[in-house]
Amino acid sequence: MTTAARAAALQARTTPIARAIELENRHGAHNYHPLPVVLNRGEGVWLFDEQGRRYLDMMSAYSAVSFGHSHPVLVRALTEQAGRLAITSRAFHTDRLGPFLETLCRLTGMARALPMNSGAEAVETAIKAARKWAYKVKRVPDGLAQILVAEGNFAGRTTTIVGFSSEAQYRDGFGPFAPGFASVPFGDAQALEAAITPHTAAFIVEPIQGEAGIVVPPAGYLKAVREICTRHNVLMICDEVQTGLGRTGRMLACDHEGVRPDGLTLGKALGGGLLPVSAFLAREDVMAQFTPGDHGSTFGGNPLAAAVGEAALELLEREQLARRAHDQGVYLMAQLGKLGHPAIIDIRGKGLLIGVEIDPAFASAREVCEALMAEGVLSKDTHGTVVRLAPPLVIEREQIDFAVNAMRRVLVALAEKEAIPA
Repeated sequence: MTTAARAAALQARTTPIARAIELENRHGAHNYHPLPVVLNRGEGVWLFDEQGRRYLDMMSAYSAVSFGHSHPVLVRALTEQAGRLAITSRAFHTDRLGPFLETLCRLTGMARALPMNSGAEAVETAIKAARKWAYKVKRVPDGLAQILVAEGNFAGRTTTIVGFSSEAQYRDGFGPFAPGFASVPFGDAQALEAAITPHTAAFIVEPIQGEAGIVVPPAGYLKAVREICTRHNVLMICDEVQTGLGRTGRMLACDHEGVRPDGLTLGKALGGGLLPVSAFLAREDVMAQFTPGDHGSTFGGNPLAAAVGEAALELLEREQLARRAHDQGVYLMAQLGKLGHPAIIDIRGKGLLIGVEIDPAFASAREVCEALMAEGVLSKDTHGTVVRLAPPLVIEREQIDFAVNAMRRVLVALAEKEAIPA
């Protein structure tokens, strides 16, 4: 048999699932470690693989799929707009951008919005705005503006952003990094105040840290941050790319403490699970620092993204999905608490952003996620110890029960495996 014939025979024996995984591994960068499942369709809270097997999505793409997969209202908005006008340069006005920005500002209580694409771009925009505001308004000497961030933060993957990450892997091999950033402990308002200098422009903080393991700060922390920033004339910028737009049971996670930031970053859910859409929002004097030519994006604010973003926001408001996330989150936390398994160290979160911390002596969170996949539930671990549970906000209680029962079976099975002598 010739080499070509052997290759053809091997390919014929290869399953479509193995073939898809092999092609990714051969031709793609190895910057992800996916679970061994090949998905090809989504509907609501469910995902389906090549063999038609159904999985409950308890990840919702880090909140990007908050409305569920292929929501008909959002798909309609996408297809209708794509058939009319998808992309133009921001050198021209369109009929879609203004209404989108108006709805976005109304629902968040912010004065103005600057549309971008990814969450990282929104954070980069916030950094630029904070620095220019510091030089032009606060009168910080040129080149000396400092931005404070919280330890354990995750704001994206650009070189500037990973430069102020406290996760060693995110920084390894990617320096040199931009100066002008300093970290303070998350949840410690006194440490924040102690770190502020006359050159401090802003403090960028996630109301709940997602990538760090669904870390919820002490009650009153955001209120204290707001008071400190106001007193020192420092911008409070809330990174709500993951926590915003209903995920934690309120429109914004900072709403839990009645806090209005000076700047706000949104993304993920803003694209309705169909497109990358993000935005930086701010008060008037902060956004006023941008003048024509200062900042831009080829795709940011395009009519297709604006149409989908506006439809997503209207759906969020009309279906009261923030309230739904609160109610379903309370139920999910209660059901998880009833598991009472010794492998669970902690269950924490707000709304439908929940982390289940697994005792590493029992199993890694990756092992738990692999076992959950076999039970028909898809999730993702973080730092090897926490299983994230962040389903679409449209999830029903019987679907929550399905996920919790799967978790129960997985923990029991892993415990039995652990008990078997090596």
